[in-house]
Amino acid sequence: MTDADAGAQPPLRPWGEAWRLLAAAALGVLLWVITAAQLPVGASGPRVEWMITGDPLIALACLIALLWRRRFPVVIAIAVILASTASVLAGGASLLALCSLATRRRPAETAVAAVLSVVTAVLVVDLYPARETPGPLWLMISLPTLLVGIVVAVGAAIGARREEVRSLRERVESAEREQAARAAEARIVERHRIAREMHDVLAHRVSLVAMQAGVLGHRPDLPAEQVAELARGIADGSHQALEELRDVLGVLRADPDELEPPQPSLAELPALVADARALGLAVTMEITTEGEPPDAIARTVYRIVQEGLTNAGKHAPGADVVVTVEGRPGDGLRATIRDSGAARAIAGPPASGFGLLGLAERVELAGGELDHHAEPGGGFVLAARLPWPVREGSE
Repeated sequence: MTDADAGAQPPLRPWGEAWRLLAAAALGVLLWVITAAQLPVGASGPRVEWMITGDPLIALACLIALLWRRRFPVVIAIAVILASTASVLAGGASLLALCSLATRRRPAETAVAAVLSVVTAVLVVDLYPARETPGPLWLMISLPTLLVGIVVAVGAAIGARREEVRSLRERVESAEREQAARAAEARIVERHRIAREMHDVLAHRVSLVAMQAGVLGHRPDLPAEQVAELARGIADGSHQALEELRDVLGVLRADPDELEPPQPSLAELPALVADARALGLAVTMEITTEGEPPDAIARTVYRIVQEGLTNAGKHAPGADVVVTVEGRPGDGLRATIRDSGAARAIAGPPASGFGLLGLAERVELAGGELDHHAEPGGGFVLAARLPWPVREGSE
């Protein structure tokens, strides 16, 4: 018996095995009683003595052998069926072995066992003397054939049911594995989204604060008014960074059914540029768009400009920065942040290296293209092109 065969049948509990063997024994006892009732009055001899001693012993051996019928189904079934030719009591065990073999739903081995069962049933009729002569041969064959056919049909039905249950169980397990995989993937995606959001919200603000702190550290000769102004800027920037961090964490802790806070759009770009100017960046912005782009596209443009200003503050202090946003429905939306290169050397915060990677992923998800490169004459360009579909009824 192969491992596949062993797995095809569910394991039997002790009570399940016990009631099957008891049912087989009860059927054998019924056949034995019927046969004993047919004995002639005062019958004696070796065959009658065999019926009292040998017949029960063989039946008991067959019942014990049935305990291994699932490990050796064909061998046990054939052996028990053949043994039933010498024992009426073993008839119940023989039918149980045949039924168990039929659950495997293998026509060849089931047919051989069924034919042997019919033959043994015909032969056992002459095993003991009887008061009446046996009926015609066709009746002696048809009745066992009918009984064997019923047993085989029941076994095949049980096997089909087991196959269906196993198939359903495998489908459920497969669905659970797929659901677990989807949940794990969703958690990873959510972690990436949270990481991008944390970077977008905090990197710009913290970079500007670090730039102001760097100025204080490298310019001890600044007037007291400028020192006080830079200190206020650091305090205000730190406070705003904490507020933005609190907003992000509030979204993470919020009820999933609650609405998220308003997301940034093109309308917030002037305020973003004003903050950068207040912190010492020379920023020029030009917005020429026709209509309002979709929220997702506008939010992506805001993050692109925010990242561009952050990188300019960190890597090109004192540079002139030009922000250009232009586009219209059907033609796409283009955002470009160009700086002239660092005008002075200043120690900035360490670069994380994930800002542009996160932007590239965000732009790709929006169906756009991102380009960033250094200019030959100095400076750096960050440019993105995003789709802006034409809404139905807008023309």
